[in-house]
Amino acid sequence: MKDTKQKSDESIIRLNKYLATAGIASRRKADEMIQEGKVKVNGKIVVDLGVKIDPVKDKIFVNEKQVVLLDELVYIVFNKPKDCITTTRDERGRITVMDYLRVKQRVFPIGRLDRSTSGVLLLTNDGEFANRLMHPKYEVKKAYKVALDNPLTAEDSRKLSEGIRLSDERTKPAKVFFMPGGKNQVVGIVIHEGRNRQVHRMFEALGYKVEKLDRVGYGDITYEGLPRGRWRYLTKGEIRMLMKNAGIVINR
Repeated sequence: MKDTKQKSDESIIRLNKYLATAGIASRRKADEMIQEGKVKVNGKIVVDLGVKIDPVKDKIFVNEKQVVLLDELVYIVFNKPKDCITTTRDERGRITVMDYLRVKQRVFPIGRLDRSTSGVLLLTNDGEFANRLMHPKYEVKKAYKVALDNPLTAEDSRKLSEGIRLSDERTKPAKVFFMPGGKNQVVGIVIHEGRNRQVHRMFEALGYKVEKLDRVGYGDITYEGLPRGRWRYLTKGEIRMLMKNAGIVINR
């Protein structure tokens, strides 16, 4: 009897972790959905972020649709075109990343890219994987190609590489390099954070306007060989590499 109770206790998990594991959203987004009253447990709306559930016994619903754990986890890299919204749906009827994907699993973007920003976007139905990649603790690198309205000066390049003060807090040191033939108006930058419109804000803080922004890499994943608007599944090696970057222990 004791063993049965212990096994039951071990199966109890937080509601946001269950939603993330089921591929509904990252834990952070799941918390928002809970607070907005979109989640029910056994027919009752819950708004307590600390609530725990039994995945075997309890029935979970999001927006009146039952949530079940997925058996097959998928990991995708998408070369996002400009004017495509980084969300699973858009109330205004605009084109989203999901209009380009043809997968049977329900996946969601890992982080966001602005509508005007193109380039590497990762998608998955593995909530824990997504949460780890986005967590600032693991400092997963993101590389961008930036076109500016004016040439970047050596002094401003130095400031970016040391970190600059934004409205919320100081950025961590970035790697900045000038692109060949770009006349110092096309530069590359590698950051290890993911704040809202961070690259735009960093250059704007120094008096520049970002005219074009393209994310060329997330971790070591690039869109090489992947035309704009196309996607592919990540290889097992790429998945293992990202998991290692995000501090996920791989037992295989």
